[in-house]
Amino acid sequence: MYDHFIKTVTSEEMWIDIGIATVKIIAITILSMIIVRVAKMAIRKAFEIRMKAPSPLQPASERRHRTILRLLQSIISYVVYFSAILAVLSAMNIEVAGLLAGAGIVGLAVGFGAQSLVKDVITGFFIIFEDQFGVGDYIKITSIEGTVLEIGLRTTKIKGAAGEINIVPNGLITEVINYSINNSIAVIDVSVAYNSDIAKAERLIEAYLKVLSEKREEITMPPTLLGVQNVVGAEVTLRISVETLPMQQFAISRMIRRDVKEIFDQNGIEIPYPKMMVYERDNNQTFSEEGE
Repeated sequence: MYDHFIKTVTSEEMWIDIGIATVKIIAITILSMIIVRVAKMAIRKAFEIRMKAPSPLQPASERRHRTILRLLQSIISYVVYFSAILAVLSAMNIEVAGLLAGAGIVGLAVGFGAQSLVKDVITGFFIIFEDQFGVGDYIKITSIEGTVLEIGLRTTKIKGAAGEINIVPNGLITEVINYSINNSIAVIDVSVAYNSDIAKAERLIEAYLKVLSEKREEITMPPTLLGVQNVVGAEVTLRISVETLPMQQFAISRMIRRDVKEIFDQNGIEIPYPKMMVYERDNNQTFSEEGE
């Protein structure tokens, strides 16, 4: 037995076969990587040309193209690398046909326990087919909220506000809120002191809103001052409504609050803030009262 082992190890034919198989494996690996890279680049170039073409539904078209682009690139990677694995097994003189037949029987048995995987794939297909959301959309799924990075047939990757990546199985996606399809509405409440000139404050805000839409392209319709929203304690709340491009309402709201505050300061409109009033009596006793 020892002599047989020595003879096998020192066999020239064995080392030649090992060398040939090693060269084949390296060549298959390099070729598969090149094919994947070239195919992804070709698909990306084709989609870039298609997205540059004029379209009446350009925003929705771009969103759908990005989603399908990522999906096709993932499918190409799976197909090419799976084929490369089969080619490597063949180079190692492993019977691929018998292996696939055995894998089919095992897969049938495992399939009964892989219902969640099948559900993920079917749900992912309908998400893409119905264009429920796309890559780049800002969505909310139950407690997860963020920007869609990738949609696959099995999972969806969402980037949160803090930079975290959430990987959600498609089968768990039952309800989606998509903030990126339609224009957003910014609602801004501005408070002024109860004894301020409310009519003057409204005129100043309306004059500011008339020129605001011309300065910012994110605003799609002229802003509207809805009027007095609430009167509570020592403050009066004025409400402003602005329609913006999707997901631009936060920046526009911050800008309006800052500008309105500066306008009020320049025109003597007082905003509510805590005050202390001091009362004096004839007996030189002093009482203080805090209020707003």
